[in-house]
Amino acid sequence: MLDSARAWLWFAIAATVVGADQLTKWIVEGVLPFGSSTYVLPVLDLVHVRNTGAAFSFLAGASGWQREFFVGIGLAASAWIVWMIRRAGRDQALFCLGLSLILGGALGNVVDRLRLGAVVDFLHFHWGPHYWPAFNVADSAISCGAALLIIDAFRQGKKRGPGETRTALE
Repeated sequence: MLDSARAWLWFAIAATVVGADQLTKWIVEGVLPFGSSTYVLPVLDLVHVRNTGAAFSFLAGASGWQREFFVGIGLAASAWIVWMIRRAGRDQALFCLGLSLILGGALGNVVDRLRLGAVVDFLHFHWGPHYWPAFNVADSAISCGAALLIIDAFRQGKKRGPGETRTALE
């Protein structure tokens, strides 16, 4: 189990993600009119859109109940992540970093849902006629955190022999 000073390091990383996410969204809201798009690179536009749904606009067309649903999921996931970070071992830095990024991203998007009823997205990548859904710093942190958890799982699996299992908090 982590000592509280070490756990606060992971929570500070999560808070930094929330701060960066909210700062970039505040800048976008102040500079780009809602619904507008600005060319940056041949593969990137900055946009100002809002997503009432989840990833890839899942449930965006629902009648409004999804706001409370996604806030509840975000808060429940955050509480679970805090519990996992506090229970993690000192040798689980990559695991805790991944969880910290996911925690910061989840809370950044929860702030938007509580403040606006939707998440502000502004990074819009594309390749030729193919466009990726717009996203933000919080979404990026969640994706990077998930990738780190996968890498950590593979690294932990290599440390054990075939057939041996390990829990995330072992």
